[in-house]
Amino acid sequence: MPPRRKPTSTTQKKAAQKAKRAIKRGDLPPPDPKKPVKRRHRGPPVSDAVQTSRKLQSAFVALPPEFLEKTRFLAATLPLTRPIPEQARIFSTTNFDDIDGSTLTCPRRPKWRFDMSKTEVERNEEGLFRKWLAETDQVVEAWQSPSKLDEGWLPQTDQASQSPPKEPEGGYESRYPFELLLSFHSPKSTSSEVAMPRSTTYFERNLEVWRQLWRVTEISQIILVLLDSRAPLLHYPPSLATYLSDRRVILVLTKVDISGPARADAWTRYFSVRYPGLKVVQVESYIEKETTILHQGRKQHDPHIPESFRRRLVEAIKEEHAAMLEPPEKVKANPAWLEKWKPRTKRDIDWERVMAAEGDKVGTVTGGPAAPHEDEEDEPKFLTIGLIGQPNVGKSSLLNALFGAHKVRASKTPGKTKHFQTLFWTPDVRLVDCPGLVMPNFVPLEMQVLSGILPISRVSAIPSCIHHAAELLPLEKVYKLSQPTPIDPVADKRTWRGERPGGNTVKGKPWTAMDVLTAYADAKGWVTAKAGRSDINRAGNAILRALAEGRVAWAFWPPDVDVDLTVDESAAGMGIWIPSTDGEGTSGGEESEEEGEEVKSAEELSENEQEEGPAKSEDEEDEDSEPESAQVALGAGRFGALQDIQGEDSDEEE
Repeated sequence: MPPRRKPTSTTQKKAAQKAKRAIKRGDLPPPDPKKPVKRRHRGPPVSDAVQTSRKLQSAFVALPPEFLEKTRFLAATLPLTRPIPEQARIFSTTNFDDIDGSTLTCPRRPKWRFDMSKTEVERNEEGLFRKWLAETDQVVEAWQSPSKLDEGWLPQTDQASQSPPKEPEGGYESRYPFELLLSFHSPKSTSSEVAMPRSTTYFERNLEVWRQLWRVTEISQIILVLLDSRAPLLHYPPSLATYLSDRRVILVLTKVDISGPARADAWTRYFSVRYPGLKVVQVESYIEKETTILHQGRKQHDPHIPESFRRRLVEAIKEEHAAMLEPPEKVKANPAWLEKWKPRTKRDIDWERVMAAEGDKVGTVTGGPAAPHEDEEDEPKFLTIGLIGQPNVGKSSLLNALFGAHKVRASKTPGKTKHFQTLFWTPDVRLVDCPGLVMPNFVPLEMQVLSGILPISRVSAIPSCIHHAAELLPLEKVYKLSQPTPIDPVADKRTWRGERPGGNTVKGKPWTAMDVLTAYADAKGWVTAKAGRSDINRAGNAILRALAEGRVAWAFWPPDVDVDLTVDESAAGMGIWIPSTDGEGTSGGEESEEEGEEVKSAEELSENEQEEGPAKSEDEEDEDSEPESAQVALGAGRFGALQDIQGEDSDEEE
């Protein structure tokens, strides 16, 4: 006989039906709503190299939606200062509340012993890092507190007593009359009354990236700190100077071909006075290819360092090495200590070979995370030189220039290097390339974006960054933009409160950051897919990339320079912009027709992406960068060599 069905199923069904009826009648309370089950998509297996690369992704905080809404509105209302004050050329430390480094610090690796297990060492590091992260967040929040968001930042009317919603289809101008927007910031009002709120500052929040810095500083005997010569003080904050106070450091000014020799020499003198015990050298990392073939309308470049810069760098390293061979004063005073003292570096180094080392015979990869530990009692086999700095300062590019060949991956994307790697310069000298990480510093987000420290694709406050850049550079002159005129409403014979509506055009209307974005998007013909409005997100993305990558040349003067010495007739009112003098044009010009940038518009972004910005992978960001023509400014096309490197390493996926 077939087995009988269990009566429990029918009983359960009847009980469920009775319960539903009781709930409808109100005899029983409704059950708790079921939580949606998130089904994870199981893709192909991920390799260990990819997992390690994901662990080394830089982590930053997300900006609040209220801040994005406020800065977007102010970018459309606050007029830009024209002409730009000459004081804007000077890098002022007071603008960033630069202090002596006692409040913001870099995390130090806790002490460890060889008898400790890996779990114990990592647990100590994680505990110390959590404590440091909490303390740093408190300091940054206190620094930002004078400009905390207020609830009444929009013009209040009888109908608008609450915080406004998201931007409508017609923009802010459709919600508020243009005259009301102008009255929100009248020319008579001071900057203290209405101004952009102070944004937060970004710094590295991933422990794995800080561990790379710890390891490089431990194995390096001489450290080269690379500083972008356009704003070098931004790349050597007090937190990093304090962290490296007990190390042998050489400051290297990069990208001097963009900033120019006058500014580079002024910054060299400034650092020599401020840090008298440190050596300061200048370098260039690219040379134009001797070919008539253009790549996307631009000239191509190869990694190369001029002979004069190379010799100065080698001489500075040689002097630091010679100082390491001298015993300290307290050792010299004690004969017993002096007899047993040994230098912690290799004694004999062929410096002539270092000067001539280039080509395929150098740059052999060695070590990395599995680098062998050297016995302290024996003399080291080679001199180890570490290269550290913030993202996009040119560490990998300098290595390729020293070797005269593409040995390490260099990219215009900040933070392309994921893991430190060691390469032999000569059999006596090895170099260690450290991944770039954003150091803690009292610098607003907009300045970090302008200097190229942060990936542009991860920036969500585009209008605020463009407003900050336009206060320092005349972007409308750089790109030869025409100020957009507001669209007049359709003519209507009806009146409102006895007045006939007319056009909303204002004579002599000053430029705003949103005007710059709209004019640039209109000049390019970039519109959103749905509403057909000017794609300001794509325009802002392109402008910020050009500024960060050096296709629009700019640079600050050091704080100790007299303003009158930095001004000439041709540069009056130009701010930090360096117009081209090579006859290739002085404006942004037109880009090549082969555009590779497909930046998402605001309509195509989800709500999460609008708050945190389009989070692309860094490999995608390289492909999405927009090619500019050679007419942009001095130094245009200098990143052409990076495209060659990417092509050679296209098979290597991290």
